[in-house]
Amino acid sequence: MKKSERINFIIDTLEELYPNPPIPLNHKDAYTLLIAVLLSAQCTDERVNKITPALFSVADNPYDMVKLSVEEIADIIRPCGLSPMKSKGIYGLSKILIEKYNGQVPNSFPALEELPAVGHKTASVVMSQAFDIPAFPVDTHIHRLMYRWNLSNGKSVVQTEKDAKRLFPKELWNKLHLQIIYYAREFSPARGWNLDNDVITKTVGRKSVIDAWYARK
Repeated sequence: MKKSERINFIIDTLEELYPNPPIPLNHKDAYTLLIAVLLSAQCTDERVNKITPALFSVADNPYDMVKLSVEEIADIIRPCGLSPMKSKGIYGLSKILIEKYNGQVPNSFPALEELPAVGHKTASVVMSQAFDIPAFPVDTHIHRLMYRWNLSNGKSVVQTEKDAKRLFPKELWNKLHLQIIYYAREFSPARGWNLDNDVITKTVGRKSVIDAWYARK
């Protein structure tokens, strides 16, 4: 199968399985999405969605957020882990949004990535999901599957993102990264993976990955 045929097979399969993939993190606007994505670092989306209602009931905008102390924010978000760093980031970025952007979340990569505790992946999620600007956020699921599907060498998420953007049509990026995440969770997880259930990897996957699975079996 040529690479172009493999790409089309992946796109078609994902479209059939997940025609309308929902955004996994509950939010109502760009600010609440930004906070939710920040909280999701080393924390499951499911847990974040349990924590954010308590936080957003008190502060769902930067003006209310800075009325809380860093310690008060940390107390609310503690179950998400890394609460000292995340609470400082949330407070700090809220302050900057008020001072520099009239309380609005900016819709550019450089502006977002200048905010405290906001890295490239977080910025990519906000750009794609809040502003519908093409981006390809790479999380551990996408990084794993791009390697399993023999589309990237797995050396770094930076390289994986470059490869994904090079291989997949730009107009599909925002939807496709969500589709891959849902597929990874359902059919191609890191643990308890069963190749027999994973039609994409079984069809287009890296030979060494498939051979290793059969060897273990």
